[in-house]
Amino acid sequence: MSIEILKRAPDELEIAAKRAKQDLALSTDNSLPPRTSDLAAPIMHLTGHAAEVFCCKFGPYGDILASAGFDRQIFLWNVFGECENIACLPGHTGSISQICFTKDGTHLVSASTDKSMAMWDLEAGVRVRRFKGHQSFVNSCDVSDNPTMICSGSDDGTVRLWDSRRRHCVKTLNNKYQVTAVCFNEKADSIMSGGIDNHIKSWDLKHGEVSLEMKGHCDTISCLSLSPDGNFLLSNSMDNTVRMWDVRPFAPANRCLKAFVGAQHNFEKNLIRCCWSPQGTKIVSGSSDRMVYVWDTSSRKLLYKLPGHTGSVNDVDCHPTQPILMTASSDKSIYMGELK
Repeated sequence: MSIEILKRAPDELEIAAKRAKQDLALSTDNSLPPRTSDLAAPIMHLTGHAAEVFCCKFGPYGDILASAGFDRQIFLWNVFGECENIACLPGHTGSISQICFTKDGTHLVSASTDKSMAMWDLEAGVRVRRFKGHQSFVNSCDVSDNPTMICSGSDDGTVRLWDSRRRHCVKTLNNKYQVTAVCFNEKADSIMSGGIDNHIKSWDLKHGEVSLEMKGHCDTISCLSLSPDGNFLLSNSMDNTVRMWDVRPFAPANRCLKAFVGAQHNFEKNLIRCCWSPQGTKIVSGSSDRMVYVWDTSSRKLLYKLPGHTGSVNDVDCHPTQPILMTASSDKSIYMGELK
């Protein structure tokens, strides 16, 4: 007696599963995009803050980063490996609006809504100086190449110059309106400021007066950032434009060279910041629509519109030596990702 064996035709799910196994077997590491950085993974997600993160910054050597925000604490993290949180610096009694490393990477300066600024010794993990003098929220700060000089801008309508070796303010520059962004020029003999009057002003520190005023924005300026070569200034505004200005001496009267559009501001009125890539070839901005925008500097072409955050992206920074972008958000987290 013969037995006839009937073979069942495979269904669609079995065929799909078999093909998936074949594709997996054929795939190799060579099929993945090449890595461009020393991060442990192409994207790293840092969590630990208890509230919105307003600012983030890479150290000048790229081995550590700092972040701070509404929880009034500064976190220090390793950039590479598992990105461990290596220190927590408490001390401010208000939310921290901006942080800056000194050029030698040994100290960190922070500005806060508690009307003060602080300087921190990163090796010891302690506050070594507290700068008092502002009568309202301190919105912005910057450190010059000479690590002893610090500038700040406040809601009290003043721009102040500080010497880290002294307790009190060295010079006070009176602006008519609240100041929301400051930065030094290349030689640190002038301070650039922006505020709710929509104008960018260059203050001559020798004479204590405005030497240059640049108009073009139609709403509050939330950030100022000097280009790596010191020739151009980047500004972010609540009119939903990022503008590039020529700040070289004897430049033409119309100093606004380019406007980059896409990044948004909303009813939260956060001081959303922008930055340059280390070579100045790219411009990056946070945005209230939870995206990160990256443009080509020369062509103004939008290169990347990066998702991931679930809240407003408040600050961005580029790694000093590798193609790594860092973002800080109101969703209480920080992302690091490598770019091509």
